[in-house]
Amino acid sequence: MEIITIRDDFIKLGQALKLAGLVDSGVEAKIAVQDGQVQVNGETDTRRGRKLTEGDVVTFRGESFQIGKS
Repeated sequence: MEIITIRDDFIKLGQALKLAGLVDSGVEAKIAVQDGQVQVNGETDTRRGRKLTEGDVVTFRGESFQIGKS
C-alpha cells in the first residue's frame, strides 16, 4: 500500500485522490466521491471535503493508499 505523506494535520479527500495520482482533476475527484466510488477506512464516504488525517486509508477503483505525516 502506498503512503501519501502530508505536512499539515489533514488533507481533504479530493486533494488526496489527486496527490495519489488516482484522478487527474478536482472535477474527476468530485464526481468519484459523490458517486460513492471512494471508501475511507472501509466505509463509503461521499464528502469530497472530508478531512483525512494520519493513518486513514482510502480505496478507489481497487487501489488503496494510507495517509502518513512527515
